[in-house]
Amino acid sequence: MRLFSVALLVLGSTLSLWQSGSAAPRQTVDGFGGFFFRAQDPKKLAQWYADNFGITPSTDTAHPPWQQGAGTTAFTPFSETSTYFDPKKPFELNFRVHDLDAMVAQLRAAGIAVSVDPQIYPYGRFAHLADPEGNPIELWQPMTPPRSQ
Repeated sequence: MRLFSVALLVLGSTLSLWQSGSAAPRQTVDGFGGFFFRAQDPKKLAQWYADNFGITPSTDTAHPPWQQGAGTTAFTPFSETSTYFDPKKPFELNFRVHDLDAMVAQLRAAGIAVSVDPQIYPYGRFAHLADPEGNPIELWQPMTPPRSQ
């Protein structure tokens, strides 16, 4: 009798959830866990990212992977015919920066060509460059929200 009562209780709860339209919360991802891509010279390219952006390559378990700062991450599929970035490349990396002008100066001092978009958008400022293998990179300095008085 006890097993039957438990079964009815569970069945009743399941029916109540189903009838009320409630369901288990939909699962979502927490963020990017990594970005994996092919390179002609993976070691050289990993070193370039480490030297210029401070991104520690996670090539083995002995070295802790890069820890990114909290903030907005845009996830935006583009049309195959978009010219927003190099049409021969399937992706563009976008990195948040705190001080776009300082980062651009640092990269230019290292001999890297960087193009700064002169327009200031409601969501921030941008600059564009490419890594040594031609992968497009966008630097983004988000607009800081106005402080309340």
